[in-house]
Amino acid sequence: MTMAVLYASLAGAAIPLGGMTARLEHIQPEWLETEFRHSVIAFGGGALLAAVALVLVPEGMRHLPTWKALAAFGSGGGAFFMLDRLIERGGGSVAQLMAMLLDFVPEAMAMGATLATEPAVGLLLAILIALQNYPEGFNAYRELRLTTKMRATTVLVAFCALVPLGPAAAWLGLVYLRSAPDVLGAVMLFAAGGILYFTFEDLAPQAYLEQHWAPPLGAVSGFMVGMLGHALVS
Repeated sequence: MTMAVLYASLAGAAIPLGGMTARLEHIQPEWLETEFRHSVIAFGGGALLAAVALVLVPEGMRHLPTWKALAAFGSGGGAFFMLDRLIERGGGSVAQLMAMLLDFVPEAMAMGATLATEPAVGLLLAILIALQNYPEGFNAYRELRLTTKMRATTVLVAFCALVPLGPAAAWLGLVYLRSAPDVLGAVMLFAAGGILYFTFEDLAPQAYLEQHWAPPLGAVSGFMVGMLGHALVS
């Protein structure tokens, strides 16, 4: 229980950390916009794909028959699509924030449940969650500052208030999902489908930058971190 709460708290702390990094834009605005922002986004995309390919899909499919796995994965992508459309119709000012919460919470639940039976895999998932929360916090901060009237301090305080969602979700996973492997598998695959939709709908387009190679290299680096973690726990 203690480890699940600790790991989820550390993973969640990456959200306000990403926001605090985005606040540095007044120091080097040109460099931040032309290089760093795109590289951070791409690194987060690589980490997200690593979480999908190395943890969520393999572990989820291990607990479910193929048709149920496909249904759960497709449902996640469809749910993110519908939410994306609703947010767009409402102005789109919190799209990044909602996407961040929609993958952070189910992943934290899966991490909590996994820690009970496979601690190494749970730790890897916690690391990957932190790696994706950082760029998502970065992007969500910029989005809220550009499209709303929220002060910088207010945004960061709100991000800090989101951190406890991770431990709460991990506790739910640890208490209720570890004895229901089919539900755990469905949660993992639902999150994976949503992450994949979000990555190609939002992160990948934002990472592109003409005649700059740091962003795609950042995506490769993010996935390599996931590969290293997977190798270490296998």
